Amino acid sequence: MAKRKKASKAKKASLKARKRGGRARLAAGAGAPAQGPVTLEQAKALAGITPPRRAVSAGHAAIAPAPVDSLRAVGAERERLRRRQRAERARRIRDYKAVMSIMKARGALPPEADRGAGGREGAIARGLGFTPLQVFAEGDSWFEYPVPFFGGSIVPRLETKLGVPILNLAKAGDEVRYMLGVEEREILAQHLSAGSPAGDPWDVLLFSGGGNDVVDNPMALWINDWNPAVPPASHINQPRYAAALALVRAAYEDLIGLRDKLSPNTHLVLHGYDFAIPDGRGICNYGPWLKPTFDLRKFPTIAAGQAVVKIMLQQFEAMLMSLAGSYVTVIQTQGVLAPQTSSWHNELHPNKDGFEKFAELFHQKLKALFPARVA
Repeated sequence: MAKRKKASKAKKASLKARKRGGRARLAAGAGAPAQGPVTLEQAKALAGITPPRRAVSAGHAAIAPAPVDSLRAVGAERERLRRRQRAERARRIRDYKAVMSIMKARGALPPEADRGAGGREGAIARGLGFTPLQVFAEGDSWFEYPVPFFGGSIVPRLETKLGVPILNLAKAGDEVRYMLGVEEREILAQHLSAGSPAGDPWDVLLFSGGGNDVVDNPMALWINDWNPAVPPASHINQPRYAAALALVRAAYEDLIGLRDKLSPNTHLVLHGYDFAIPDGRGICNYGPWLKPTFDLRKFPTIAAGQAVVKIMLQQFEAMLMSLAGSYVTVIQTQGVLAPQTSSWHNELHPNKDGFEKFAELFHQKLKALFPARVA
């Protein structure tokens, strides 16, 4: 037994020695000339760069470099994230169904009913009850901002104002081209087709999307270098930006088409954000989304970039307005906030008071659309 242990130790020591020797030869550039020109492979050997174990297919291209173990870890983490998202979506559906089922069975009262004259009984006597509106939401961080940040964004505030639950499927950072891509489109279509989990078709689909599609790194493609001799609009490479907007428009057209086909009486309610300020502020290691492009293009001031962003967003809202029509409403949200950084929590998200203002705009619009069912 002792001899076998000694042999095993000797074998391990020999293996380690060979590995050390291999690394030493690699570091010295085994097979590479000591002096003079070298090939690419010889240069890699001199630099101590080992070849990847294999290339990994991604779409139509073969990408290399990450070790297989790293790719497995990334894949596993993505799958864990998908599972968490599916579990969270299932939880929201369960919660929505439970609450709405009760409100549909028993009737609904406005949020302030328990505080008014005579309390709940007084509200019932005054005929303040209503058939609860069935609303679900899909979108980005304007609908799903972390609640710890002053109570979240538009949807939770609107829910409080309406006094009914909203099934919120929005995810911060989502892009409209993904919301209407294969996976999320199927989820959206399923909800439109099946209707509310509590029964009956949806009354309203709130939708917030497109902002993330035209900012961040790709934005550098449609912003021109700074030129003090031209107006703000001339700093937009219009053909390129128009192409980006066309992709966003295509997603909205498909959204409207899905609604028309699967739930024609569901009212779509859209919005066009507000005039973001490229001041370089992000949040929780996300962002900034605007200022890096203007820095790259040598814009001298925040105000210079702000003027360009305003024109971009005006064009975005004009595109949305061109889609408005029967059962498609666009809430004009631009110009609501004072054009100053204190109006914003960061580059893309309003502060607490700002989100409250937008939630009230949505509340008033839904009240106009459904006067008998929104207090």
